[in-house]
Amino acid sequence: MDAVTIAIGVGGLALGGLSAHFANSRRLDRHASELAQAQSEALAAVRAGEVTLATAREVAEAEARVEVVRARTEVRREGEEAHRRVHEEDKRIKERAEELDRRAARAERREEDLGRREEGLAAKELAAQTRREEIDGIREAAVEALERVAELTRDDARQQLLTRVEEGSSRLLARRLKEMEDSARERAEQTAKNIISLAIQRYAGEYSCERTVSLVSLPSEELKGRIIGREGRNIRALEAATGVDFIIDDTPETIVISAFNPIRREVARRTLEVLLEDGRIHPSRIESVVRKTEADFHKIIRAAGQEAADEVGVSGVHPEILKLIGALKYRTSYGQNQWQHALEVAFLCGMMAAELGLDEKRAKRAGLLHDIGKVMDQTAEGSHALIGAEFARKHGEGSVVVNAIASHHEEVPQETIYACLAQAADAISGARPGARRQMMQSYSQRLTDLERISNSFPGVDRSFAVQAGREIRIIVENDRVTDEEAVLLSHEIAQKIEADMAYPGQIKVTVIRETRVVNYAR
Repeated sequence: MDAVTIAIGVGGLALGGLSAHFANSRRLDRHASELAQAQSEALAAVRAGEVTLATAREVAEAEARVEVVRARTEVRREGEEAHRRVHEEDKRIKERAEELDRRAARAERREEDLGRREEGLAAKELAAQTRREEIDGIREAAVEALERVAELTRDDARQQLLTRVEEGSSRLLARRLKEMEDSARERAEQTAKNIISLAIQRYAGEYSCERTVSLVSLPSEELKGRIIGREGRNIRALEAATGVDFIIDDTPETIVISAFNPIRREVARRTLEVLLEDGRIHPSRIESVVRKTEADFHKIIRAAGQEAADEVGVSGVHPEILKLIGALKYRTSYGQNQWQHALEVAFLCGMMAAELGLDEKRAKRAGLLHDIGKVMDQTAEGSHALIGAEFARKHGEGSVVVNAIASHHEEVPQETIYACLAQAADAISGARPGARRQMMQSYSQRLTDLERISNSFPGVDRSFAVQAGREIRIIVENDRVTDEEAVLLSHEIAQKIEADMAYPGQIKVTVIRETRVVNYAR
């Protein structure tokens, strides 16, 4: 059993070995076949590559030959172009050399001509010099002969001639200067009249005339007693606190407030109205109401100043100056409201500046501020023009505006045209009909005084006060007063008027001296 098993095992092993041998033999044969196929494919690929390489080599060689031909053609073309340029440059150089040769030849010929001309000029100059010496000799002989005949030396004759020429030139120059001055004066006067008349026509303002008293109406006559108070303590407190006079008389239901200072008068009026409305009238209440009214009134005048500045288009004005402008609303001059007067002067200055091509805003600024000193002239020494100018300078106004304020009454020299405009506008505003209130008696007396002062001077024939007493025209006797004396006479009459009369603004003194020759043709 064991032997059989072993025999079977040995047989199985043998069969397994044979099977493996046959399997390996078949695998080897397959591998050999695949290898042979791969070698065949590789050989075919090598042959195809050799064919492709040969083809590519032939194509590259053909392209190289074409490129060589192209390069040779390009080199040949560039060589021909260079040869052509060299040939043309040689040709131009040769032409330039020929032109230079021709120019050198012409220059040599010109130099030879100049040499010949110089020789001729030298000969002519020598001849001219000889001729001049002969002429000088003849002239000297003639001069000596003239000196013997005229009994004058050459220097004396020259001096006499120069003197005559100078005298003639001086007379001619004086005549020309006088003609130019007369012409310029006529043109300037006509232009000024046109500008001023245009400004007056374009502006139209209204005026309100205030007096030195204010009236307060009472609801009933019984309130007069309460205002007076026990033993007059209330009215004394009112007058002490406000600085004005309260006049309580038989006028029914009316109290008169009198004061030269319009601001104090207005504060007193407002205080009394508040007390009457409140009903409590006693000294302590009066002082409290006066203080509050004054504080409120300062705000009111500041607003009035700002209103004026806005109306004329002026900006950047210091608040303290605005207060003075607003205070002008409660100040009058000869019945003319000064706040309205300041506005009118500002507008007139602006209009005239626009006509002259000047800075309109600066002119308006000078016109608006020109009378701010009138608010302070009761508390400071000096004229209102100088007081206002100093106040404006301290509060940042420019030199042009300051000079216009200071010089609008000619107390200081006028340095700019804006000062002249402010003066002219101020005179226009104050002099136009209806602007200021004057008594007929004082007006007539003023005209009479002007003519009396003018007629008191020797050589005056007659005089006429014109333009509402703002100008005096004086006709002098021609045989007693010369032109130079006429100038001195106008100055003396002006000084006499300033010393003897009181008047607003200024008065123009015009002295007229004329020569009239009358004859008759028969």
